Amino acid sequence: MGCQSWSSYLEEYQKLVYRLDTPRVVIDNGACPSATVVKVDSARKHGILLDAVQVLTDLNLSIKKAYISSDGRWFMDAFHVTDQDGKKLTEESVMSYIEQSLGTIQCGRTNDYTGLTVLELTGTDRVGLLSEVFAVLAHLDCNVVEAKAWTHNGRIASIIYVKDKNSGSPIEDSQQIYRIEALLRSVLKGDSDIRSARTSVSMVAVTHTERRLHQMMFADRDYERSRPAAEIAAEDDSSAVAVTVLNWVEWGYSVVNVQCRDRTKLLFDVVCTLTDMQYVVFHATINTSSENIANLEFYIRHIDGTPISSEAEKQRVIQYLEAAVERRASEGVRLELCIADRQGLLADVTRTFRENGLNVTRAEVSTTMGTAFNVFYVTDGVGNPADPKIIEAVRERIGLSELQVKEVPLVHSQKGEREEEAAGGVAGAMLFSIGSLVKRNLYNLGLIRSHS
Repeated sequence: MGCQSWSSYLEEYQKLVYRLDTPRVVIDNGACPSATVVKVDSARKHGILLDAVQVLTDLNLSIKKAYISSDGRWFMDAFHVTDQDGKKLTEESVMSYIEQSLGTIQCGRTNDYTGLTVLELTGTDRVGLLSEVFAVLAHLDCNVVEAKAWTHNGRIASIIYVKDKNSGSPIEDSQQIYRIEALLRSVLKGDSDIRSARTSVSMVAVTHTERRLHQMMFADRDYERSRPAAEIAAEDDSSAVAVTVLNWVEWGYSVVNVQCRDRTKLLFDVVCTLTDMQYVVFHATINTSSENIANLEFYIRHIDGTPISSEAEKQRVIQYLEAAVERRASEGVRLELCIADRQGLLADVTRTFRENGLNVTRAEVSTTMGTAFNVFYVTDGVGNPADPKIIEAVRERIGLSELQVKEVPLVHSQKGEREEEAAGGVAGAMLFSIGSLVKRNLYNLGLIRSHS
């Protein structure tokens, strides 16, 4: 009898441990008139906030608001999300995927790129560089399956997933890998980047692609470089990024506030940078105004529990976060290409851009079931808006029905947000007391009742 009781006790204990380690996810379409509310409760682990945000942003969902609290040993978040059209989520398959993915989040999530070889490239950006890169890969019989490229402050970082054109397998031959690295490094160096151009080839994607792009550009110190004059001149007040850092001495937090134009994946970019800088987010409030201006306020500490300790560290945080927000800021005309995939397609398309004086500032390449779905942001050679006549000439050459000009997807604002902000408070420069912040977070998570 005693043995049975002990066995039963162990079984109940294992169930308790499982419940504590397994996030509880609730998706609610009735709590907010303008967005779907996704609530996540879990034991707190470093990096779990980033993983939760990653699940949502990988679906290109817009996070309109968020209330985050993870003091003590518990992690409680509520995200107000919409699709890219600013509508609530209605597809059961999408909501089921979110629920399943958030319910099994593990720190350091990666995408599955089994069977592909991973190329990582960094160097000085110039007109036609991607065209040269894709031409080299086509020449070496590398089939590009997926790729992402970012440019910022005159630098470029790209991650490209390839396989052998003939065998359809990962590229494992050491001589072939050496040739790929050598030729790509030569292209990246050009005439002016002798020391800082870098290439690497591996068989495994070590982390999430976009998180890795942030890490690569950070390692390349893109945040230190001066921005092109044309880019600064073209920037208006609404697109500027404002970051402030203050210490809340009484409670031992550092308070980071980011204000900029809202866009998809903004929260991911900021949380990713804070996580990789070894900061822990204990509380946060994210809010978007009716003018599509995002205010993000984070109460953070180092992993060891201490706040930011010096003015120099504050300035580093400001510098790093400004760069993180700017890297993905959409510059140029958005061109979407949907076409049957073939060997050398990317080399041909990007060569057409180069021959017409267009510079690719950002690219997202993917291939599914033999069809290429590619997105390019293009400007003229010095970063100014591209001439519409040139864009049309390029479209006629590639295919008017295949290459389409698309408006940059704006994060839609909903009616009534001003009233919600007045009631709940906007995460802005004015710093609220920690007690009020936690109470507001718990109320928005539905864990306490309003006493107003």
